[in-house]
Amino acid sequence: IVAWCVPCLVSLDTLQELCRKEKLTCKSIGITKRNLNNYEVEYLCDYKVVKDMKYYLVKWKGWPDSTNTWEPLQNLKCPLLLQQFSNDRHNYLSQVKKGKAIIPKDNNKALKPAVAEYIVKKAKQRIALQRWQDELNRRKNHKGMIFVENTVDLEGPPSDFYYINEYKPAPGISLVNEATFGCSCTDCYFEKCCPAEAGVLLAYNKNQQIRIPPGTPIYECNSRCRCGPDCPNRIVQKGTQYSLCIFRTSNGCGWGVKTLMKIKKMSFVMEYVGEVITSEEAERRGQLYDNKGITYLFDLDYESDEFTVDAARYGNVSHFVNHSCDPNLQVFNVFIDNLDTRLPRIALFSTRTINAGEELTFDYQMKGSGDVSSDSIDHSPAKKRIRTVCKCGAVTCRGYLN
Repeated sequence: IVAWCVPCLVSLDTLQELCRKEKLTCKSIGITKRNLNNYEVEYLCDYKVVKDMKYYLVKWKGWPDSTNTWEPLQNLKCPLLLQQFSNDRHNYLSQVKKGKAIIPKDNNKALKPAVAEYIVKKAKQRIALQRWQDELNRRKNHKGMIFVENTVDLEGPPSDFYYINEYKPAPGISLVNEATFGCSCTDCYFEKCCPAEAGVLLAYNKNQQIRIPPGTPIYECNSRCRCGPDCPNRIVQKGTQYSLCIFRTSNGCGWGVKTLMKIKKMSFVMEYVGEVITSEEAERRGQLYDNKGITYLFDLDYESDEFTVDAARYGNVSHFVNHSCDPNLQVFNVFIDNLDTRLPRIALFSTRTINAGEELTFDYQMKGSGDVSSDSIDHSPAKKRIRTVCKCGAVTCRGYLN
């Protein structure tokens, strides 16, 4: 109770002291049964040599900074933390020397304050990103795992982003519109299924790859259908199957997303979700986003232009997917339980084979992949107030996002 009610009012150090005094464990601030009465190294803060003996300043997990102590190297049984300390020290010195790798000499008697400060910041960032990663995986409802990585700068988790798995309606907007009918197929791939009832083709082949052209809607089986979860017409609703990594880019684009697994061509990768707002509200927010040079508004203009998805504060992994003029993801409109054509779900499919470690991107104007649909982010002329420079680096780059 103390851990959830007090942190916004007192410092972390004070909260840890209070918990220890009352013998309370709290995983969110690092106090566990393991270290309630014992000491466990959380990270290393500094280094010095005294009489030819190496010492490290230790931050103890779950204990305030006031309890940090200098410990001789032989007392430390944390090879990973020692290696991280060495790597962070090396990286900082390399940055100072403008990329020229400098190997610190072992006879240095102490670290300069700036080096120690960087090492502590990097350690705190690493802990914060790990907690954020754990939170993302607790919140997501799909098979694929989410990882977080930043080897570029000291940026930590975004402070005003909330992970959601499906659309979040703004006040006054209702997303409740359940399907009124479902199929009774024994094999949806061969029988007249939901797509046929909607007047379109089944979107997928036997390998679960999309086979319809961009601009064609996808109608998947819904909650009223008799088919089971292994139905070949239930792909998007199963969620992301791939392990993805939110990583800090080195080209100035902020965060990005890369796949940790090979993705076959024309495969479902993820949904684009966020807060559903009116187009009028989107126009107002668009002016604010333009001034910041960011774009998170996705017009749901499959048949009308009444609603927009805003993924600036509420979203999933797709919030971090960057634009490219030569993308490897393509947008499709999907209908499952909600058949309201004003509110399609937005699914991203691979346009080609994507190798493990490759960044995922899609075109904010949906050009360059043979798309003939009108869906886009900030596509309406009224929203083209400030031109945002594109940093995708593609050979076919148009120069601007809009």
